[in-house]
Amino acid sequence: MAIVSRKVSDLSDSEGSDADFAQVVVRQHPKLDQPKALDVLIEELAQFKDIGDLVVLEIRMPDMTNREVHMRLSEFNKVAPNMDEILAKARGTRGRIPGSRNSS
Repeated sequence: MAIVSRKVSDLSDSEGSDADFAQVVVRQHPKLDQPKALDVLIEELAQFKDIGDLVVLEIRMPDMTNREVHMRLSEFNKVAPNMDEILAKARGTRGRIPGSRNSS
């Protein structure tokens, strides 16, 4: 007697070898409370279409809660008429504030 292991796509139930598969991690979805991994045939990856110019924001609230917002670049740029200039002048999240000097 032999034990046979086979791998099938979570999307189509099509069978393939390990080399035929990619793992797709769903990090955020309205019906999930934790990330989930899908085994997907490489040829099925074309069904996942990138939305293109995406801006990902992390919003940090005063009560120390955080959330992520994903939006199209065109919508992000509508928030302020000079968004490129605002971003160029914005402080980084690491290191010193732009324009400050070390007082030595």
